[in-house]
Amino acid sequence: MKGQHLYKVTTKWTGNKGTGTDNYRSYERSHTIVMENKPDILCSSDPAFRGDSTRHNPEDLLVSAVSSCHMLWYLHLCSEAGVVVLDYTDNATGIMDENPDGSGRFAEVILNPVVVVAQDAMVDRANELHNKANEFCFIANSLNFPVKHNPTAKTK
Repeated sequence: MKGQHLYKVTTKWTGNKGTGTDNYRSYERSHTIVMENKPDILCSSDPAFRGDSTRHNPEDLLVSAVSSCHMLWYLHLCSEAGVVVLDYTDNATGIMDENPDGSGRFAEVILNPVVVVAQDAMVDRANELHNKANEFCFIANSLNFPVKHNPTAKTK
């Protein structure tokens, strides 16, 4: 399992309303992300950039990738450490700064995981393991901005 892994994605623009990109307002930002043997992801740009608010946008997908990767590592590490996680919910946020010329970059992503563990004695270790999960997260390790954590672990 160690080594290099290849991921293939096809992104298909579906927003041609008949005249292509003949001007900035003449086309939709709609597109579909296709991966073999997986459901298509219907996307657009953020509504601030003339996108469809009912579709996922690249910024949403970036924040969700960070949150998801962190959770998967966290659950793995908890299972190895004997911390029994019963529930996990993260209300993650990402802050993107737009420059006057229209370019921009993410300044940070903040993860706010709320974890329910099986026993009170597991709470401290459950909170600590978020730091280790961040060290292992493939996505967080690939970013050029900080990923911050505000974890809460509790029992039912």
